[in-house]
Amino acid sequence: MVPSVIAMRPSPLQNRVTPTGEIVADPGRGTMMGNRGCLHAPDRTLGKARWRSKLWIACVLEWKNVRRDPMPPGRWTALFFLDEATAFAAGHRPCAYCRRADYVRFGDAWIAAHALAERPRAGELDAQLHRERVDPRTRRQATRPASFGALPDGAMVRHAGRPALVLGPHLLPWSFAGYGPPIAVPRGAEVELLTPPSTVAAIAAGYRPKLHPTACETPRR
Repeated sequence: MVPSVIAMRPSPLQNRVTPTGEIVADPGRGTMMGNRGCLHAPDRTLGKARWRSKLWIACVLEWKNVRRDPMPPGRWTALFFLDEATAFAAGHRPCAYCRRADYVRFGDAWIAAHALAERPRAGELDAQLHRERVDPRTRRQATRPASFGALPDGAMVRHAGRPALVLGPHLLPWSFAGYGPPIAVPRGAEVELLTPPSTVAAIAAGYRPKLHPTACETPRR
């Protein structure tokens, strides 16, 4: 008898990002890619570092049909997000190269939110976001208490121990596979805000983050 050969899928790399900023291995690819510098070793595993640069960007999955190694030696580590709301919660912003139009819209909303005379440079955005997304003492994600009714659609929070998306009068539980059924939350209920405040302000000023298709079935305000 000839033994059968079973094709084994390679194990997923540790490059999937949660709304709480953790980088884990999961089969879910998501709808958006990004990076924050080179975080991996030659064997394609992650060490303790979770950023090498303050430039944390959210990019498109595909760009001009170019196929890239997600972990080229010594260059950059491709990170994957369920959607832009997830990337924002983890502290990223739109890429100014592959997502130029979104980057401009984000900058215009930032101007409106902060009453600025002109669009800030990318480095200024990154510096402000870094102050808001990382606790310098622990080097972990910085979070804040917030009132549910005061947050715009697209912000991400932690509620009942789980990350969730704010959408209309509901919270949508987050997972790598998509969002779960909506949960009604009383207006004014305290939640833990994951998305940096300046990004929340830009969303409130009109920027609409791209959401995973599983969120589209839930009506907005």
